[in-house]
Amino acid sequence: MDTTLNTDLLGNLLTITGRCAAKREEVRVWSMSGVERLTFTDGTTAVFKYAKSPFESEDQTLRLADNRGVPVPAVHASAVVDGWLGMLLEDLGVAVREADDLDGAAAGVVLHRARTAAALPIVDRERLRNLPSRALEHLSRLRKAERWQDADDVEDALDRIAQAAEARSAGATVAPFGWVHSEFHPTNLHIGRHGWRLLDFARAFTGPGLLDLASWHGTLDTLDPVRIRVFLDTYVTEGGTPDALSERGGLPAEKWALGWHRMWAVEWFMEQSVRWINDPATDPAYINAVRRHLTEVLHLLEV
Repeated sequence: MDTTLNTDLLGNLLTITGRCAAKREEVRVWSMSGVERLTFTDGTTAVFKYAKSPFESEDQTLRLADNRGVPVPAVHASAVVDGWLGMLLEDLGVAVREADDLDGAAAGVVLHRARTAAALPIVDRERLRNLPSRALEHLSRLRKAERWQDADDVEDALDRIAQAAEARSAGATVAPFGWVHSEFHPTNLHIGRHGWRLLDFARAFTGPGLLDLASWHGTLDTLDPVRIRVFLDTYVTEGGTPDALSERGGLPAEKWALGWHRMWAVEWFMEQSVRWINDPATDPAYINAVRRHLTEVLHLLEV
């Protein structure tokens, strides 16, 4: 992000809130967003978060989540400058401990019980079964740009998944169906002295809550459906709907959830490559991630 634009964005937020200049400390910065901690002259603090499309409506989503009783950081102010969203957020301070599976299951129950919001995108059965076709469209655009030329295996895998998607997407709207955080990981569940808060709602949507539960343990470790089944059991024990354990698409809940979560990740990675990042230098890393996840999808969805 351009330094001048970043400064202007923060300046707008400080003006809105009537605050003076603050000491800035980078917490996390990447090409599409960043987080800083601000310390004001009176010793108070706030978090400055900025992001560009497709993350530019997170302020609205956080306010919706708060309105529906989901514990999230308070949005003190927000503004958009030249397509970049800036937010001043409540500083939650240092976490007292890392979130564990019991915390994640309990937070998932609260999130998935929240009343849905019309403003959120919807991922229903039709959208789910179209994910492999959308990924194939991304691949076509990449190849027209003379990229991903040695990815015939990616195309073959997506073709196979697309053929099976109609049957395997069944059960998409079985409960829990509603709020989906989409980045539901322990690092986004802040456990503080005064309770927990969910962070990073930039990609929230309405859809199958099992996608959140399948994402909790991340995507880097070896696939472990049994571990996800135990997590689903914990979720139900904590008050989640027993339907979370139901077979769907002819598959056990844990395999369905993991398979479609990985397919959802594949489509997102490919869209990033062709649209949001659009940097050929990143292609090898994205191709490797897509290949790994597609291998998992083929196995999990039994294609």
